[in-house]
Amino acid sequence: MNVRHWSRDLAMGVRFAFAGGREGWVRALLTAVGVGLGVALLLLTTAIPNALAARHDREIARTDITYSDEVIPKANDTLVVANTDTTFRDKDIRGREVEPEGTRAPLPPGVDKFPGLGELVVSPALKKLLESDSGKLLRERLSGRIVGTVGERGLIGSAELAFYRGAHGLAAEGIHGVRVARIDRFGDVNPTAEKTDPVLILLILVVFVVLLMPVAVFIAAAVRFGGERRDRRLAALRLVGSDGRSTRRIAAGEALAGAALGLVFGAGFFMMGRQAAGAVEVFDISVFPSYLNPSPALALLVGLAVPAAAVLVTLVALRGVVIEPLGVVRAAKPARRRLWWRLLLPLGGLALLYPMIGKGRGDGDFNQYLVVGGVMLLLIGVTALLPWIVEAVVGRLGGGGVAWQLAVRRLQLSSGSAARMVNGIAVAVAGAIALQMLFAGVESDYTKATGHDVSRAQLQVTVPKEIPLGRATDKYRRTEGVRQVYAYSEGEVGDRRAAPELNAQVTVGDCAALREVAVLPSCRDGDVFVARGAEYDTGTPKLAKAGRTLYFDPSYKGGAKGAEIPWVVPSGMRDAQSRTDDPTWSARGGFLITPKALPAANASALSGQLYLKVDETVPDVYDLIRNTAATIDPLSEPMVWQSVEQTDRFTAIRTGLFVGAACVLALIGASLLVSQLEQLRERKKLLSALVAFGTRRRTLSLSVLWQTAIPIALGLLLASAVGLTLGAVLLRMTDTTVRVDWPSVLSMTGVGAAVVLVVTLFSLPPLLRLMRPDGLRTE
Repeated sequence: MNVRHWSRDLAMGVRFAFAGGREGWVRALLTAVGVGLGVALLLLTTAIPNALAARHDREIARTDITYSDEVIPKANDTLVVANTDTTFRDKDIRGREVEPEGTRAPLPPGVDKFPGLGELVVSPALKKLLESDSGKLLRERLSGRIVGTVGERGLIGSAELAFYRGAHGLAAEGIHGVRVARIDRFGDVNPTAEKTDPVLILLILVVFVVLLMPVAVFIAAAVRFGGERRDRRLAALRLVGSDGRSTRRIAAGEALAGAALGLVFGAGFFMMGRQAAGAVEVFDISVFPSYLNPSPALALLVGLAVPAAAVLVTLVALRGVVIEPLGVVRAAKPARRRLWWRLLLPLGGLALLYPMIGKGRGDGDFNQYLVVGGVMLLLIGVTALLPWIVEAVVGRLGGGGVAWQLAVRRLQLSSGSAARMVNGIAVAVAGAIALQMLFAGVESDYTKATGHDVSRAQLQVTVPKEIPLGRATDKYRRTEGVRQVYAYSEGEVGDRRAAPELNAQVTVGDCAALREVAVLPSCRDGDVFVARGAEYDTGTPKLAKAGRTLYFDPSYKGGAKGAEIPWVVPSGMRDAQSRTDDPTWSARGGFLITPKALPAANASALSGQLYLKVDETVPDVYDLIRNTAATIDPLSEPMVWQSVEQTDRFTAIRTGLFVGAACVLALIGASLLVSQLEQLRERKKLLSALVAFGTRRRTLSLSVLWQTAIPIALGLLLASAVGLTLGAVLLRMTDTTVRVDWPSVLSMTGVGAAVVLVVTLFSLPPLLRLMRPDGLRTE
């Protein structure tokens, strides 16, 4: 290979792209826009690890509630912090009450000055919400004058809702590191590394491959925009003496020019998207533009790989085209595509994944290279098999209406172009189906039942010991939307003052409340019951002996004697059978006591627990209840019950998939529209000729629709087959029973079809403009 000849021919191709008149510029711009969209998404993907790391670092840097048992002594450089997180509608709000104990108390990141008593420092997004009409209910809860805003350094995202409020007397609440903590610095100095789960790592790998493969397929298709007109120009080069190899290199130079311009466009699109990202929140995830900094090494790889791929794809595409001085031998019937080598790609992918079948999470990590390689080969197999399937099917299609015949004949002449147009959507759908199957299959491993009976109660509220339970109960009963309040005082007794060997639960409530947790023989105020039938309750049978002295609120760490409150087990106790449908959890054990039967000294050791049943048809009922909680205790936040809960990392990965899929589908839709417009532009004279001969526009529009619908239908069928196969293999790799999630399969297929339908509708206006006889005019 002569490097001088290559460089000369590539340079000539670049000149043809930019100096070839309007035709060359249009093709170069189409290619650049297509490649630019793909490059922008690739750059965004390379920036995701940095964005996630930046969010994590910001979260670590502002850590204050450490859940540590160690209490720092009060000093001139200490700060008391209370967790006042809350929720407004479906948005989480990070809240802290702060009380500096000295002049050198540490300032929270992003805060310039401590707020005074009752004053607020809020994030920009929260300030906007509080000042809006929709924030009226929230203003009642977060009352106080706003004296500043939290800077970017103290937030994990541009749309995060967060506030700091000045407080006084927080230490009196009890510093225990869970609700109220004393700190001398912000940040977790000893962050604990979470053990990696092989299945979650597999999910992350597959998500990245599935999201990036359609982008790569689209870039490969974009560099071939305007191929037919380009080949006619190349025939003119052969006429003036260029040989076949030189002509192909010149064509590669044209593609290289479009790809290079696409890199510039891609960088511009990425910068615009980067700025826009600061104002967008997707699935409750937001970032600052400064987070989206691509890794230099990965960005360089994109910058080198895209032009190289453009040259390679062009050379491979022209290998089967004979360019002669008087024309291009493409109008003749092309040689039939061979199937055998196309099947090798998915089979090779299955071969790479096969050694990891049955490993699950208990047999070590999955080989990342085999996972990536296997999934890539299976998805590339879609792009290899689809042209063969389209050719085989359309070659057998026959008669029908005029629109059908025009579409079929066009597909028979250029089935490759039709397949290329839908390759990206087919790959995306295949990957999405496989991922949905994998997520649905392993979801039960990361989802567990909470045991809460949400049909009997939907919220739980803790009432501090110093607040009378009856007063709090009355306030909640008067709150709009609250239908029932179950009020209990709850605590624990042990057989010793400190480090007890046996312990039992204590529940205090009126007869109506106690009947919700146990079957009582009869009940009047002053009765004491022993709950029987609770699982794992081994202490109660030994402690429930009349005359025995037990201790409320025992210390498990050998605390000072005298802090615990003694209680003599009364005589006349009766047995009660625990209810398995206890709204609070599972069956409740221990002692069930009516208010009159418990001395006031012992009652002071109990904390109040309220369980609320609400009417969810009342607008903003949960926020009305949260506002009531704030009036009773500013540090109180009602806990909304769920029947199931999901692991945070699993939920985060699934959210990341949805965000990425939304971006990829937007790219694919844009790419299909550009591809469709490019093909219509190439057929301008043909469409004008058909209209001039009297063909109805309705017929031509239907023919264009059929030309899109047939390849899409075949592509979605192939994508479903490959996606189901890949999903089944991934499930077997995780040692999970293979189960087809048909709703997900149908929904993914429907989304793919909807994208194509929308693109087709957008392409109809330019199609109607092209269908005019004056399109035959030329100079």
